[in-house]
Parts: sequence; C-alpha cells; structure tokens
Amino acid sequence: MVKKILVLVLLGLIVLPQFVKAEETKPIQLAAFNPVQMVPESESIQGLRLSLFYTVNKNVSGLSLVWLGVNRATGDVNGVEIGFGNWVEGAAYGGQIGLVNHAGKRFVGLQYGFANVTEGDLSGIQWGLVNWTEGFMRGVQAGLLNVSKAQSVGGEVGIVNYNDGSFRGFQGGFVNYAKEMHGFQLGIVNYTKSLDGLQIGLANYNGNKEPMEFMVLANWSF
Repeated sequence: MVKKILVLVLLGLIVLPQFVKAEETKPIQLAAFNPVQMVPESESIQGLRLSLFYTVNKNVSGLSLVWLGVNRATGDVNGVEIGFGNWVEGAAYGGQIGLVNHAGKRFVGLQYGFANVTEGDLSGIQWGLVNWTEGFMRGVQAGLLNVSKAQSVGGEVGIVNYNDGSFRGFQGGFVNYAKEMHGFQLGIVNYTKSLDGLQIGLANYNGNKEPMEFMVLANWSF
C-alpha cells in the first residue's frame, strides 16, 4: 500500500509541472502568422495579442488585434477581439469586431460584423448583415438576416427573421417566421405555427387557427 502511494506521489511530481507549464500564460503575443509568433499556439495569453495576418493561442484574456487577418483561440476568450476574422472554438465573453465573428460553445457580449455566428448559446447582441445562433438566445439580433435555431428571448430586427424554436419577444422585419411565437410580430409577412400574441402586417398566418388561420393587417391569439 505504501509503495502504491509513493508511486502515485512520484507520478504526480512528474506530471504536475508539465500540466502547469502547458497552462502557463504570457502577457503579450507578437505574431506575423502562425507558427511565426512569439508565444506558441499551445499556450495562453493574458494581456495583449498583436498580429499581422494570423495568430493562434489556447485561452486569451485581454485585447486581440490583427491587422489583415484572423484572431483564433482554440479555448476560451475573455476580452475584445478586433480583426478581419475572429474565431473562438470555446466560449467568448466580451466583444468581437470584424467581418466574420465566430464563437463555438457560448457567446456573452457583442458580436459586430458582416457575419456573426454563435454555435452555442448567446447572451447579448449580434449586429451585422447575417446573424446566426444555434443555441439558446437571450438578447437582440439586428441585421438583414437573423436566424435563431433554438429557444429565444428578446428581439430580432431585420429584413428576414427566422426562429426554428420557441420565440418570446419581438420580431420586426419584412418577413418574420417563428415556429412558436409568444409576443409580437411586425412585418409584411408574419408566419408562425403557434401564436400566443399579436401579428401586424399585410399577411399574417397563425398555425393554431385560433381565432383565424390567416388574416390581413392583423391576427392574434391569446
């Protein structure tokens, strides 16, 4: 028994320093393009990250700036990313400003760009031409095309608003679609398979057919 404990202790003394080293953070990153960067991609940055074209790190906390390319994190990001593209494979907390912004597991804060994509849950604002959220959305999407694939609470304002789950709040656009609508749709065409609220537009379709399946100008069900 004592020998087993000693073996475990020795293994811990060998493995722990390697683990600490792998999780070590550096205060600054300077890069041209990966792998031509001061801090290897397997390490994390807590502070400032500056790049010309493309930089990769694990977890990033602070400010990331790329001149003509992409900021990428294979883990999580806490802070602000500014560049042509901002790509986070884990969760992102703060702000992403670029032509294309992506968060993997979760996003909390502001995504501002041409296309904003969150594969997990969103809490905050997506503001761009195309906004896309796969998970639960709590916040606002503002753009030409807004897509929320799961349950949503908040608002969508754009040309086309599409929700494939249960939406609670406000949709305002030329075409509004919600699988289940609990709230208010304002647009040219409003469509929902189940309505608990009010629709105002030229064509309003209410899939639960109470009191009417289709009405011009206004439709409602409470």
